[in-house]
Amino acid sequence: MAWPEPLTLKGAHVRLEPLKKEHSAGLAEAAKDGELWRLWYTSVPSPEGMAKEIERRLGLQAKGSMLPFTVFDAAGVIAGMTTYMNIDAANRRVEIGSTWYAKRVQRTGLNTEAKLLLLTHAFESLKCIAVEFRTHFFNRQSRQGIERLGAKLDGILRSHQIGHNGSLRDTVVYSIIASEWPTVRESLTYRLSRGA
Repeated sequence: MAWPEPLTLKGAHVRLEPLKKEHSAGLAEAAKDGELWRLWYTSVPSPEGMAKEIERRLGLQAKGSMLPFTVFDAAGVIAGMTTYMNIDAANRRVEIGSTWYAKRVQRTGLNTEAKLLLLTHAFESLKCIAVEFRTHFFNRQSRQGIERLGAKLDGILRSHQIGHNGSLRDTVVYSIIASEWPTVRESLTYRLSRGA
C-alpha cells in the first residue's frame, strides 16, 4: 500500500486533487499566467512541456517517492501544482514542494489554505515527524512564504544542484516538526480567518 495514498483535500479557497493526465490543458493555461516557466530560479514546466512533466510526476508516484496534486481555485479553475515529495515512509517524513501557482492566485489565501490542508494531513493523518520545504536561495518570494508558514531554517545546501541553464543552485532547507505543528496550525488558521 502506498504511503501516502492519493486523496482529495478541500477547503474554502482551494481543492487539491490527485494529478491526472487530463489536467494537462488546464495546467498549461495556469502556467501561461505570468509566464512562470521563464523564471530562472525555479522549475515550472512550459505549456508545451506540461504533458511530459505530468508523466514525470506520475512516474515518481508509481515509484512511491511523490504524491502530486493539481491545485484548483475556489471557482474550480486549475491554478497550479503541488506535491508531497522525497517521501520517506520508514521515517514518516515528507517534503512539500514542486509547487507553482498561476500569477492570479499568488499571494492569496489559496496558498495558505493549500499548505494548511497538506500539513494537517501530514501531521494528523500520516503522523509525520517532520515536513520539509526546499527552495532556491534566490527565490525570495518562496523563502518568505515558507517562513510565514512557521517553518524553521535547517540550513543551506551549497552548490546542491545544476540548473537547466547551467547555474548552480544553493538550496535553502526548512522544516516543521511534529511538536511545532499545533502552533503552526493555529497561526495558519488565524491568517486564513483574516483573509491572508
